[in-house]
Amino acid sequence: MTVNASTGDVLIGRLIDGRYQVNQRIARGGMATVYLATDLRLERRVAVKVMHSHLADDSAFTSRFIQEARSAARLAHPNVVSVFDQGQDSDIAYLIMEYLPGITLRDLLKDYGKLTAEQTVDIMDSVLKGLAAAHESGIIHRDLKPENVLLADDGRIKIGDFGLARATTAHTASGQALLGTIAYLSPELLTRGTADARSDIYALGIMMYEMLTGEQPFTGDQPMQVAYQHAHNDVPRPSILNPNVPPELDELVVWATQRTPAERPASASTLLDALITAERALKRPTEATGLTTQQTVVMPAGESPRTDSTRVLTGSVRQVGTETDAVARLHVSAETRKKRGLWLIIATIALAALGGGLGWFFTAGPGALETIPAVAGMNPAEAKSTIEDAGFVVKSGQANSSTVPAGLVAGTDPTEGSLVQRGSTITVLVSIGPKMLPVPTLVGLPEAEAKTLVTSAGFKVGTTSNLFSAEIAKGTVIRALGTDGTDLGSTYADGANITLVVSAGPVPDVVGKTIEEATATLRGAGLTVGANTEEFSDTIEKGLVISLVIPEAGLKPGDVVNVVVSKGPDLVDVPNMVGWTIADALAKLSELGFDASTNTPEIYRDELLVKSQSAVGGTKRGSTVMVYNP
Repeated sequence: MTVNASTGDVLIGRLIDGRYQVNQRIARGGMATVYLATDLRLERRVAVKVMHSHLADDSAFTSRFIQEARSAARLAHPNVVSVFDQGQDSDIAYLIMEYLPGITLRDLLKDYGKLTAEQTVDIMDSVLKGLAAAHESGIIHRDLKPENVLLADDGRIKIGDFGLARATTAHTASGQALLGTIAYLSPELLTRGTADARSDIYALGIMMYEMLTGEQPFTGDQPMQVAYQHAHNDVPRPSILNPNVPPELDELVVWATQRTPAERPASASTLLDALITAERALKRPTEATGLTTQQTVVMPAGESPRTDSTRVLTGSVRQVGTETDAVARLHVSAETRKKRGLWLIIATIALAALGGGLGWFFTAGPGALETIPAVAGMNPAEAKSTIEDAGFVVKSGQANSSTVPAGLVAGTDPTEGSLVQRGSTITVLVSIGPKMLPVPTLVGLPEAEAKTLVTSAGFKVGTTSNLFSAEIAKGTVIRALGTDGTDLGSTYADGANITLVVSAGPVPDVVGKTIEEATATLRGAGLTVGANTEEFSDTIEKGLVISLVIPEAGLKPGDVVNVVVSKGPDLVDVPNMVGWTIADALAKLSELGFDASTNTPEIYRDELLVKSQSAVGGTKRGSTVMVYNP
């Protein structure tokens, strides 16, 4: 049967490279989907990891995918998932890996909440052995988390998914969006984007904390909140949350999760040695009594969780001090289970079938959860395609947004980043611009009251400026402006900034003051005196201020203001015109700018001479000057 390749799935029943018959899907991740298949050549079941088709054109993803095969293929260790083959078949890039029926550490934590100290030591023993082999081969994992620790039904424990592996000497930045799971990333990966073997140690320390307490040390609603805590906070001791945690394991977690890489164990081998020492210390109280040590058993898929977290093994159980590893102990527990009665076998099969059915339902079936992709800011067509590729049904909607331009996607309902059931309907909300809200009356209000009203009406207070005003009291709002600098209308965008122009009171009165006095007064009000101009004044003495030059837009504190200074009255010398004809005297006075007048009839003015005049010498221009005969 075929599945649309654009969704990231491949064909169930397809024969890959003429050899691997795909049977069913096991899991789906960020880069690839894992299928159960049959190797027809060797007649064995294998896991096929197929890169998502929409990533195949990205050379970086393809290189990372091939790198996983090369990194894992270099590791031949019982605690590392084996990679058998890698290739390209038409549009499919694939890896062929060892198939391990069982569960992951994440599944175990979901079933039990938290593990005992003994269980934690057993599992970490196997994980550290596999990781030590990787570190000794010059490889770091970079994505250690419970999902990548596989617990097989036969008791084997293996590390898988080396998709982010790099050489330990590379120290390269991860680029783009810091790949890996944020809850387990080391501070140096989050802050500098670089990693070495000690970054894997940090991730193991976080895993140990979670195994011992049932919780991650740092949580938050957003990935950046978790990242900030990793970078700035110390991981607490597990015993704070679970008092049953022994001090030896407390110390291991604290050592492995030091924020400074140099203060952590240098490699998995170093931490493994410390774990073995801690395990021996945990068993010393038992040695004194001569009792057999109770061994930890990881419950396989299909077996119901028990209220007790450890089980006592019989027969080949090791005595205190024996160095049998976790793989051998889990194998012994599996053999013991096989010897139980028929009723237990039937019950186990039934539970396994139920667990498998539930596992399929919640991983590959209709109950599987997927993360809604982030599409805010995309155009609607691009967002629709992205969400459909993630396995959802899309419908369109609208929403107001003060940050996303109209016509682009403002978000989704449910919100992007949420985990929802695959196949659910997701509403893509296209921005119709900001919501328009009524603007309250702000002019004439005191500044503090106006700011409160702006906020309560759904807007933000922007910058506040002052303007001198002789008509409006100081501290009172003169104008309310939008972001474009114009007066607000009756409605305005939700959440937008409003600029308030507030009265600074009247400009200080400096008329009649000397220029020095005026400069000091204006400076005290926040104004700077600029150029001085002079004008004649009949009322203001020479050298004193007549007025200020105030621009049409008004003055605000910090502005430069020009000053007009008096030159005193405008005086003109009136000559002594006695003996002049009346007509000549009148013409001269008019020429000098005076209002010339006489008591002589006009018909005699060319003949009669001036006998006297009303003013001689400095006289105010424009005033009336009389000439007389007699």
